[in-house]
Amino acid sequence: MLRVLCCPPCGGALTLTGRTLRCARQHTFDLARQGYAPLLAGGRPAATADTADMVAARERFLGARHFAPLTDALAARTAALCPPGGVLLDAGAGTGHHLAAVLRALPDGTAGLGLDTSVPALRRAARAHPRAVAASWDVWQPLPVRTGAVDVVLNVFAPRNGPEFRRVLSPGGALVVVTPTGRHLADLRRSLGLLSVDGAKDERLRHSLGAHFAREGHEEHDHVLDLGAEEVAQLVGMGPTARHVGADELRARVAGLGEPCRVTVSFRISVYRPRA
Repeated sequence: MLRVLCCPPCGGALTLTGRTLRCARQHTFDLARQGYAPLLAGGRPAATADTADMVAARERFLGARHFAPLTDALAARTAALCPPGGVLLDAGAGTGHHLAAVLRALPDGTAGLGLDTSVPALRRAARAHPRAVAASWDVWQPLPVRTGAVDVVLNVFAPRNGPEFRRVLSPGGALVVVTPTGRHLADLRRSLGLLSVDGAKDERLRHSLGAHFAREGHEEHDHVLDLGAEEVAQLVGMGPTARHVGADELRARVAGLGEPCRVTVSFRISVYRPRA
């Protein structure tokens, strides 16, 4: 990843000595004990990053393979786009669950970089896969990645920085974006007070990326889950609603749903190519 990463303050090349990343201008970044690179100086306000409870819920829920249809479809789509020995960038990687699944579907020469602001998530992402590297970064800022160094950018339920995604992609690269459809978790919205999915999300997505990318195609996947109360609490607890509904209140609402609870998971995978 040293041929992919660059120094955030100056854009220079980084070298690794022991557990310290350093550029020629002596900007230094000591690797965290858990293995990720803390490139984001000063961190980010805690309210904007996933909390330890959200990350723990996500790890348990995804670890039980409830989102296997998404993970498998994403891995298959990316495997068809990434060249041998290519580089993946997962912008908003979370725990690294999806990045690890994609790397498992690709040849050994392929490597991945996961960026996220959540320290609890990065601690897991750093050990998600032997060919994955994790670093703290805010996707809205200029990315600490060399221009044209990435073959595929992954963006799964995360913020999108169109100009920067275009800059770091190679000329023949691809951007793979995963977003929820209006049917995603619709079964739970009214009963649990979940945040709704914007009905114009797909149109807004194309508009926000249109200056830098052209959409090559997309596919939609719907899957019905039969979940117990604890699993429903994990599903809701790993998403944005967890910031607005307390854990005790959430569990009280979930208890009234009955078991098993049928939940529709619906997502769209869109592939974009950089404009000339």
